[in-house]
Amino acid sequence: MLTPLAIELAYWQETIIKGVIGLVAVLLPTGALVYLFLFKMMSFMQSRLGPMETGPYGQLQLLAEFGKFLQKEDIFPAKADRFVFAAAPFVVLVSTFMLVLVLPGGPDATFIDINTGIYFALAVSSVSVIGILMAGWGSASKYSLLGGLRAAGQLIAYELPLVLSVVGVVIMAESLNLSDIVHKQNEFGMWFILPQFIGFFLFLVSVQAELTQPPFDMPQAESELVTGFLTEYSGIRFLLFFIAEFATAAIFSAIGATLFLGGWTIPFVDANAEFMNYIGPLVLAAKMILIAFLIFWFRITYPRFREDQLQRLAWKFMIPLALANIVITAILKVAL
Repeated sequence: MLTPLAIELAYWQETIIKGVIGLVAVLLPTGALVYLFLFKMMSFMQSRLGPMETGPYGQLQLLAEFGKFLQKEDIFPAKADRFVFAAAPFVVLVSTFMLVLVLPGGPDATFIDINTGIYFALAVSSVSVIGILMAGWGSASKYSLLGGLRAAGQLIAYELPLVLSVVGVVIMAESLNLSDIVHKQNEFGMWFILPQFIGFFLFLVSVQAELTQPPFDMPQAESELVTGFLTEYSGIRFLLFFIAEFATAAIFSAIGATLFLGGWTIPFVDANAEFMNYIGPLVLAAKMILIAFLIFWFRITYPRFREDQLQRLAWKFMIPLALANIVITAILKVAL
């Protein structure tokens, strides 16, 4: 159940409520990350103020950008595969919305509570690769096709260390259920970031690559591919890709907070208390902002890798390190 309400709701009513809450859970953090990190933190790091004119301290700039994209013409290239071209951003966005389904915000504040929650999350995150390939192929542009192929190679390479970075946490918690992982950290009196700091590092780097953000932005490389698979998109479809990128960053940050920072729990506070269903999402949001800060800090700081450097990092460094972390964690689990 989503919340511990005493009112019995019909299935369609519960579905509508969950749908609205799901939209808020995806779009609100997305807007927060865009304003806090893209508009303001990046500006401060570059010794400028960022948007200041639209609303107090530029707080309405996000709405202005949204309105601007809605007004732009939705253009289809002459030789594009219209169905594939039009469907691609929705495929990417749907995979993002599916990620939030298994994310727990409190002891009872979940959309669906399944025993294979983290497996489900990592599986549906891979669907975005299909959407990016569709965008590259459907655009009928060499720049878009090269960007889509680069994205597919990059996401496949970094899916493996992303999955392996989580295995150490699963071994310690003895469960794939995200709620169980949170409760285990509360029982141990220790967040998993301490024994799994290597896994956390691998998780952060892999998420950065999954988002195709600098220094892993080879699929979009403006100086080479004119934004790659996004080259031919305009208006609302470009906006959907933009929303999907930052929404995925927010949800992956929340998943990282759940796996490594105790999720909705607060140290020395009963994780099963009734009030945690209401303040738990706020606690999780604060931890999500902390991890997102690291992701966007790396995005702003480091220059782009070459393609060979990007692949070498995944296959020759991150995957062996992740396997070593799993072996060490398993040995310590059995020994202790």
